[in-house]
Amino acid sequence: MTMDDYLVFQLYAPLAAWGGQAVGQERPTNDHPGRSALLGLLAAALGLKREQEQAHAQLRDACRFGIKLFSPGLMLRDFHTIQVPPGARKQQHLKTRRDELREPKLGTMLSFRSYRQDALCLVAALSSDADYGVERLADALLEPVFPLYLGRKSCPPAAPLDPEVIAAPDLRSALDSYCIAPVLARLQTGTPRYYWEAGMNTGMRHDYRAPRHDQPLSRRRWQFAPRDEYVFLGGE
Repeated sequence: MTMDDYLVFQLYAPLAAWGGQAVGQERPTNDHPGRSALLGLLAAALGLKREQEQAHAQLRDACRFGIKLFSPGLMLRDFHTIQVPPGARKQQHLKTRRDELREPKLGTMLSFRSYRQDALCLVAALSSDADYGVERLADALLEPVFPLYLGRKSCPPAAPLDPEVIAAPDLRSALDSYCIAPVLARLQTGTPRYYWEAGMNTGMRHDYRAPRHDQPLSRRRWQFAPRDEYVFLGGE
């Protein structure tokens, strides 16, 4: 039986924001982290800066992820206001926030930001690049270069990520072999759900396939491409 080395770690915070398709004033969140968020988390731990496009591309091409969602958390919708210059003045390409606030007349923009409260999941990562092997990624999560957060900077993790390298024949075996802390296990709601990317040996069938738009193409230009995500709703 062929065994692969998986990097498995836990993600928990009182508030998490995993992004989604932002339209107009709404800043939604999915119930579990997407590919862009997980790559960003690893990049922060490794100390990669946004302008290091080649390093980000290498990490992106190396890693594939699977997720075991114990609790999607309760939804929290936060109301925001921000002062902005009039629309016509925006065309002058004000360089800084200070420049915007110096404008004599400011308008108000409203937005709504969604968060997940007490969400808990496990992440399993596979790497095909020796430069970003699972042992190195595990060490980076233990001693991250940059602060880690779960989607937004206002959402730092509230429990250690406790990364562990697990040899397993498939994704589900790796995720099910990891033991989360008892205090976090109490957060589980219902049967855990599983999510994964194309091309992974999962050890389970998928109940459905969902489109996601979170494959990063450029961190500097903030460009993303679509991909498919596979979902198993749990059970045997």
